[in-house]
Amino acid sequence: MPLDLLPPWPAVGAIAGGAGALALAWRIREHRGRPGVDWFLGVFAAQTAWCLSYGFGLLVWDPPLRGALEATMWLGIVWTGIAFLGFALEYTGRSDVIRSRLFGAIVGFGIVSTALVTTNPIHGWFWTGFEIDPAFGVATVSYMFSPWAYLVVAVETVLVASAVFLLVDTLLSYGPLYRRESAAVALSSLPPGFALVAWALEIGAVPQLQLAPLMFVPHLVLDAYAFDRAEMFERNPTTSRAAERTAIDDLADPIIALSLDRHVVRLNPAAEAVLGVDAETAQDRPLDAFLDLPAGDSEETDGGESGDALARETVEIDSRDGTGRRTYAVSTSPLTDPSGTHVGYTVVLSDVTVRERQRQRVEVLNRVLRHNLRNDLTVVLGYAETLADRLDGEEREMVQLIEENARQLSDLGENARQVEAFLDADETAFDAADLTRSVLRDVFSEAPDATVRTDIADTLPFHGVDRAFAAVVENLVENAIQHGDEPVTVSLTAGDGVARLVVTDAGPGIPEHEVAVLRSGGETALEHGSGLGLWSVYWGTALLGATVDIDTPDDGGTRVEVEFPMDEA
Repeated sequence: MPLDLLPPWPAVGAIAGGAGALALAWRIREHRGRPGVDWFLGVFAAQTAWCLSYGFGLLVWDPPLRGALEATMWLGIVWTGIAFLGFALEYTGRSDVIRSRLFGAIVGFGIVSTALVTTNPIHGWFWTGFEIDPAFGVATVSYMFSPWAYLVVAVETVLVASAVFLLVDTLLSYGPLYRRESAAVALSSLPPGFALVAWALEIGAVPQLQLAPLMFVPHLVLDAYAFDRAEMFERNPTTSRAAERTAIDDLADPIIALSLDRHVVRLNPAAEAVLGVDAETAQDRPLDAFLDLPAGDSEETDGGESGDALARETVEIDSRDGTGRRTYAVSTSPLTDPSGTHVGYTVVLSDVTVRERQRQRVEVLNRVLRHNLRNDLTVVLGYAETLADRLDGEEREMVQLIEENARQLSDLGENARQVEAFLDADETAFDAADLTRSVLRDVFSEAPDATVRTDIADTLPFHGVDRAFAAVVENLVENAIQHGDEPVTVSLTAGDGVARLVVTDAGPGIPEHEVAVLRSGGETALEHGSGLGLWSVYWGTALLGATVDIDTPDDGGTRVEVEFPMDEA
């Protein structure tokens, strides 16, 4: 035949398939331990045995040696399908199936087949009538398949088809995230699979020539694409399946599932609401594009595994769900598949806004009351002792001082009770305009000589904690009257979706250390406010979702503007 004059291309093609499998195995060895990698190395080992034994066997004309190489080729066929199914199960997050009895039976079938093919000369369960039947100048062989050989081809075809189904299911279930790699690996199994079936059924002009080893060349090209271009083992479906196992969609806390390279894999609905982004848009984008987490979260230890300690920090987020600025405790933990392999991270955001406000309240109340009461009581007791020793013309002065300090303590205690009351109060519907006028009447009764100009809306329906609203108005107006120069102006208007409370005076302005205390969010031993008035404003506005702007111009005076969102009404 003229084709016999050509180089032994079937042998060259088969050997090329085996060499390519070895090259890809070397390429992915660095990913060992990640889902599916070890099984894929097993696939390449079986393919290498399949291709090289067949390729070199085509160059061997000695019947006994040729038969041994044919048996080795069959071992490659037996274990390629088993290893490929193991890869598909682990890669798609179903590694628990690998530990099942069913998969154990599949492995057992492979062991029995291995024993039968290696002892075939004794019993002939795989083939009979083995003889060299040359074609295209190479030592192809002909023999009659025994039932077990047909069973092996059928089982391996079913195993490969099952693996392809799992990969296609992943492609359909998780959309574009794993589309390229899953499609590439699924398609790569088709050329050698069809060629194997055609050879077993003796389809083709030269039935003794098996083309499956040659078809591993396009198979390996597709695998190489999946490994290199599609970053197959950086992001794999087992991350998504592991996230599903946590039922994150049903939890109220925002939860984010990340791949090993810190890209978003899944967001639950709560996370979508807080971050203001839908899961499909966020998918496969870095987390820091949406959220700045505290430094050092979920740092990996040597070897690539996350440490045992969870990263727990707090972060403030301007929630996109209309709840305003909230404080969240961040808990970052490793995400593992059923076999315990580290496949990503789970970031849980727990809303601790109320807890933080309560913590801050207790901290500030304790420190302020302890500081002010201690100092004022020292003055009271000191003058009381002096009064007991010296009952002369200075009695009136000392009594006045005692009275003044006692009043300050009383006012401080009243403010503390006021804060306690509105922080524990429930929301209710009220008229903010009427409540403001009522508060002003109470203030005027305590300071009848004060000059206060008002501009209050006729009516302003509102929904929230009425005691918090009253505390904001009362403390701002009292502060302006006590520490500012008259006249004091108070206005309450509505427009553009907000209610605006503005209090101005012509005094020296709120001391910077008082404002700094509020901006720092806590009292310290060296820096403290003189009371609870501004803290009442701070807590009250926070509870109502309002914002406070304090302006102290260089020419004197203070202007405090509070904006209450009307969508809270």
